[in-house]
Amino acid sequence: MTKKNCNTQRRYVIVGAGMAGILAAIKLREAGKDNIRVYEKADRIGGTWRENTYPGLTCDVPSHSYTYSFEPNSEWTRHLPPGDEVQAYFESVVKKYQLEEIISFNEEITDCQFNNEQWRISTSKGNTDYADFVIAATGVLHHPRIPAIKGMEKFKGKLFHSARWDHSAVLDNQRIAVIGTGSTGVQIVTALADLAAHLCHYQRTPQWIMPVVNAEFSEAEKALFRNNTAALKRIQNDPELEANIERFSVAITEPDSAAMHEIESIVRQNLESSVSDPELRERLRPDYRAACKRLIYSETFYQAVQKSNVDILTEGVEVIEEDGIRSLDGTLREFDIIVLATGFHADRFMRPMQITGENGITLEQAWAERPTAYMSVSIPGFPNLFMLNGPNGPVGNFSLIEIAEQQWHYISQLMAPVENGEYQKISATQTALDNFDKARIAAAKKSIFGSGCQSWYLDSQGVPATWPWTRAQFKDAMHKPDFSAFHMI
Repeated sequence: MTKKNCNTQRRYVIVGAGMAGILAAIKLREAGKDNIRVYEKADRIGGTWRENTYPGLTCDVPSHSYTYSFEPNSEWTRHLPPGDEVQAYFESVVKKYQLEEIISFNEEITDCQFNNEQWRISTSKGNTDYADFVIAATGVLHHPRIPAIKGMEKFKGKLFHSARWDHSAVLDNQRIAVIGTGSTGVQIVTALADLAAHLCHYQRTPQWIMPVVNAEFSEAEKALFRNNTAALKRIQNDPELEANIERFSVAITEPDSAAMHEIESIVRQNLESSVSDPELRERLRPDYRAACKRLIYSETFYQAVQKSNVDILTEGVEVIEEDGIRSLDGTLREFDIIVLATGFHADRFMRPMQITGENGITLEQAWAERPTAYMSVSIPGFPNLFMLNGPNGPVGNFSLIEIAEQQWHYISQLMAPVENGEYQKISATQTALDNFDKARIAAAKKSIFGSGCQSWYLDSQGVPATWPWTRAQFKDAMHKPDFSAFHMI
């Protein structure tokens, strides 16, 4: 097969202009590539930080860690940043690196087909593009999960999902129901407790709450970060935080470790010391181990739910009626607003985009059993297509920016032999994926995520879908590809 000249201009298509898509575009330009197009289904950048605008939205990763390594931010106002600041940060990065000119907004990729040399791409606007490389940066949490509750269409008040917040809804002195007890539900309840006339939190499963002090950065601290590059980089790579994150990743992978027992002791003590009413305390006590579900960090949730206008309800929802919610015990409670904090379809990734690889195999066929990718970035039979934050990556209480940067370091090395004309296409072998999956599944079942609870970390077969080893091991894995695990033509 004739090699392409190494000076041939390669075409790069990036799917999504969220955190990972922005990263990919910057890194490609940094490497001297300029034939790039980013397709974004929405009207602006931001991904999950664009979609979620609910009251109380807060990133649970420390702000200076939730930045690109090459683009620290001196202006964070708190140790855990509010959502609007995160969105503003990404917008500022896009502006600084002049990425708007390569982003097609309101243009969703609907179909991707590999034609043995390139990817043929069709969009929602009826346009066709061709790419030598496709970078899927579609994110994980962007397809809202709407519960199948009977009667939702009959409710005469306002009803909406947390990721589709209705900002026309008046919140002050209203009767509000929040369904869902994940991080989103906890943040919304905490934010609305002082506003609502009456707030009911419908709890199917209680959560372990990790206490945290979300302190503000003083003006003096921000001035120091602005004027002292070393100080800004030092807080971005805080050694104490780094050690804590690594210890947490060890706890996840070793449920009987001292690190995990320490976490369990902290969250139990937080519940015991924070909730005075013994009956409420027991309603808020989970029956599974800490971190089996994603740990929730909150400074004031327990204080919020003890207010006289807030109720934690465990009866379950039977039906939604015109005036409110009828519980399984037959009680009807009237509301003005119902918020569905019910999460996302975390297994969708690139779907519903139709993707067809070599020999006519579709992504749906490749993922018939479960979404999976070798090292979370490459799928056998789908050459020159790479995923950022794809299946089986480290999605826990970590900075996904850090994860994406490490993945990009790995992906850029996979693209290099194709870019220089040595090969035409590259993708993981089926054997490599099978071996990876066998080891991953075995380790995942032994992790804290497999210790006996229901969570969005689990796939359709009840197996934790996340990276089951430590953060340090992921960094090592992303340092350099084992090219024997890849099929190269």
